[in-house]
Amino acid sequence: MPQPLPRISVPAALALGTAALGAAFATGFLLGRLCPRWPGRRERSLLPPEDSPLWQYLRSRSLREHPALRSLRTLTLEQPQGASMLTCEQAQLLANLARLIKAEKALDLGTFTGYSALALALALPPTGRVVTCEVDAGLPELGRPLWRQAEEEHKIDLRVQPALQTLDELLAAGEAGTFDVAVVDADKENCAAYYERCLQLLRPGGVLAVPSVLWHGEVLHPQAQDAAVEVVRSLNERILRDARVHISLLPLGDGLTLAFKI
Repeated sequence: MPQPLPRISVPAALALGTAALGAAFATGFLLGRLCPRWPGRRERSLLPPEDSPLWQYLRSRSLREHPALRSLRTLTLEQPQGASMLTCEQAQLLANLARLIKAEKALDLGTFTGYSALALALALPPTGRVVTCEVDAGLPELGRPLWRQAEEEHKIDLRVQPALQTLDELLAAGEAGTFDVAVVDADKENCAAYYERCLQLLRPGGVLAVPSVLWHGEVLHPQAQDAAVEVVRSLNERILRDARVHISLLPLGDGLTLAFKI
């Protein structure tokens, strides 16, 4: 009987991850150079408009989206604030990184309809587990039928309570250093606290992802009177100077920071 493959060592995983991220960053940089800069301060993405021929070509040659995941993305975009979800490119990159490091346990802060939770669940083995946090019980129920359709519902552990409470419960239960992937896509007010707790829960070589780190380009404007902008800018500086992680900030969607725990 064949033996299960061992997990990739931390140095090997980081090397492979760095190579993959380098390719992703180069793609984003090239596309950014081929397209004009945003015309105003509220542009969502640094990449070409989604209806541009170049962007359509990029998607048609890279995106592999499970039918249930595609349906859930369409459903989510129809909801108020639906555009704040992970983009399909971000979700696919995170899923591929989860596969690369042979992830078994994931954290997902900010369930919404469960698009990112489902993307991660699809990347985990049959015994995998995604702990996902949401304060609005109604939103995940929109996505639950599609979790079921994808036959991944059993992997998704929904916690309807404040994310900090869930993270503290996991730490108290002795789960520090046991998670492989964490996505911090909840309220920005607590993102620094989420970051610290998730880092405790991740194993060495684990991946911590933070989307919306460019905040529609507002991070470039120190005079902006927006508390969320200040929080995002502060978190970006914190991660940059954090010697506990290797980082990449990718120009995907509204910006995506990936921090690899050392």
